[in-house]
Amino acid sequence: MSNYKRLHPVTAISNFLKELKQLIAPFIVFFIIGRRDQKENFWDYAPMLIMTIMIIYVLISGIVKWLRFTYRLEEGELRIEHGLFVKKKRYIPFERIQSLNFSEGILHRPFGLVKVSIETAGNSSMEAEAELTAITKMAAEEIQQTIAAAKKSAKKAGEEKDAIEIQDQEKMIYQISNREMFVMASTSGGAGVILSALLAFFSQFNEMIPYEKIFNEVSHIVESGVFLISLIVVIILLAAWICSIIVTMLRFHGFTAKEIEDNLVITRGLLERRQTTIPLHRIQAIRISENPLRQLFGYATVYIESAGGTLTDKESLSVILLPMIKKNKTLEILGDILKGYQFDVAFHQAPIRAKRGYIIREMLKSLPIVIGLLILFWPYGLLGSLLVAISIIYGRSRFRTAGWNLEENQLTLRYRGIVKHTMFMRKNRVQSMVYKESWFQRKLKLASIFSTVKSASTGKTAKVYHLDVKDVETIYQWYKQ
Repeated sequence: MSNYKRLHPVTAISNFLKELKQLIAPFIVFFIIGRRDQKENFWDYAPMLIMTIMIIYVLISGIVKWLRFTYRLEEGELRIEHGLFVKKKRYIPFERIQSLNFSEGILHRPFGLVKVSIETAGNSSMEAEAELTAITKMAAEEIQQTIAAAKKSAKKAGEEKDAIEIQDQEKMIYQISNREMFVMASTSGGAGVILSALLAFFSQFNEMIPYEKIFNEVSHIVESGVFLISLIVVIILLAAWICSIIVTMLRFHGFTAKEIEDNLVITRGLLERRQTTIPLHRIQAIRISENPLRQLFGYATVYIESAGGTLTDKESLSVILLPMIKKNKTLEILGDILKGYQFDVAFHQAPIRAKRGYIIREMLKSLPIVIGLLILFWPYGLLGSLLVAISIIYGRSRFRTAGWNLEENQLTLRYRGIVKHTMFMRKNRVQSMVYKESWFQRKLKLASIFSTVKSASTGKTAKVYHLDVKDVETIYQWYKQ
């Protein structure tokens, strides 16, 4: 039996900041309402008083939550008691615990702390089964070792084994190099995300930003000529690209993937150090993705679709196993880790009559934009016809990528959006299979197949359009049997 333990006091600060983050929108409203220069009566001070009371309440509730949260390891269970007004108890048996994921944020690292997320078998909620927000690394390792030892004892109790203790074997699978990390950061496409975030930020403060003054200044710049405008656009895009490189390198700094017993342990991050543990038996599918830039240089990214993770942690929905690796090396590495999969497969492609379907599908998407440009900006809108040519090239690319393969117990589908994906799925991991056939497809004896595996609390679907109807029937019958 062990005594109840509390989390580190940093938890109170973490709780305070977490709650404060959710109050940003109300604070902005109160700030705008109460920003008069002259206060004439009590009600003019009301917004500021409400904001102050809310901050004090959130601070006190964060401290109380920390004081009322305790945990201990007892009788083969992790026992947690918590609650602000009502005391709640949660007992998690060791055998239900699938993995412990560690992360170190900015608040954790100066004190040598980690956050522990506990994932269990059968958990279908949007969040982890439980979280220990801030405990020492020694305490986290003690919990991990206690659970591992209990599972080993239970396993040995049902098997006849020698009394010799076998030590855990650690095998390094992959460690990112500085060159690979830079190539990955340079081709990540994160500039668009950063620009979108900036636009969203400015849209939230439209009353506080002097847009009229800015517009007048921009008008003077426009009069200066097209070259200056083009230069400013290039500078903005370049700055966004550099920012995306920095963000990506901070996220994947020191990325390593190891195999320890029957688990994959992935560690990465500079400012926030994360360690994710994935039991091999929870892997639902393997996905190899190649964006156009990386494909030119022969690089790919490998993802694990796992029956773990949470919707609140977007990075856990599809876990990156190999962030940047030469395509010809992936088959060797994956084949060494995952013995039950076939990665060197020959694909059956979509029939030649399906090419028209792919091209028409993409052209129809671009036509409304082209027509709108022609109407609004004639004759310069004629340049919009280039979108039609781009959609034709894109449709041809999707057609050439589409493919499938069936092994005895494995389905492999290859498809493309902007990014090319190859998804390897074991038959017993496929959650659902959908066979679709439109009127247009029936005329050409074509059909589409959608195969879904469990990934975190949702699912991951591989979609291949316009295959020969006989091929789709073959895949569908294979799954039904």
